Amino acid sequence: MIVLKSARELALMREAGRIAALALQEVGRAVEPGVTTQELEEIAVRFMAAHGAIPSFKGYQGFPGAICTSVNDEVVHGIPGLRKLQRGDIISIDLGTIANEYQGDVAATFPAGEISAEVRRLLETTKEALMVGITFAQFQNRVSDISHAIQAYVERQGYSVVRDYVGHGIGRQMHEDPQVPNYGQPGRGPRLRPGMTLAIEPMVNVGAPDVRTLADNWTVVTKDGKYSAHFEHTIAITANGPQILTLP
Repeated sequence: MIVLKSARELALMREAGRIAALALQEVGRAVEPGVTTQELEEIAVRFMAAHGAIPSFKGYQGFPGAICTSVNDEVVHGIPGLRKLQRGDIISIDLGTIANEYQGDVAATFPAGEISAEVRRLLETTKEALMVGITFAQFQNRVSDISHAIQAYVERQGYSVVRDYVGHGIGRQMHEDPQVPNYGQPGRGPRLRPGMTLAIEPMVNVGAPDVRTLADNWTVVTKDGKYSAHFEHTIAITANGPQILTLP
């Protein structure tokens, strides 16, 4: 069931999203060679607490961290720990906040020091794919119009989109209906209506779209070992076009 949000609920989600975006910004500033993923986790936890929010991910379906820290070929759901970032690494930070009982969900991929032009292009393409998808999140379009736009853009750049993990509705719960794949034919799925709130999150691989899960039962990596990037915003559908709720 798709839950349409009232103006009041959208205001609460915008506040949760603002805190999430600021937390991501704070963590991103700390990404550098030598920092551990656990140190990034601690920065996020302190920031959320200082702004009256709690992490959505901690304990969610048993996940042990407050944020997801996915490095290089890790696509999503990387667990914070003792790993130190090396110069040239990239790290996808995915985090969620709960404030006033509503959720904000946001992600971005950051470089640790200088990265190659090829890897930087991956990051730029993934970020742009997110914005392309948001452009198609228009009242009266269908969910798969977002999906198709993302896939078409990514594949034109010579990359692939992950099929096994998708975006989703969001509100009081982290995952609500509908699912928002990053691939598919246009003109399918639920029609977009004002009050719908979606987390759009392309995951883009340098190589093939195939992924596997590591022995920790959480960390998802590319099967071919090639790099992956991840960007995400929480948005609201309005009669006047999409509004990004996860802005600082």
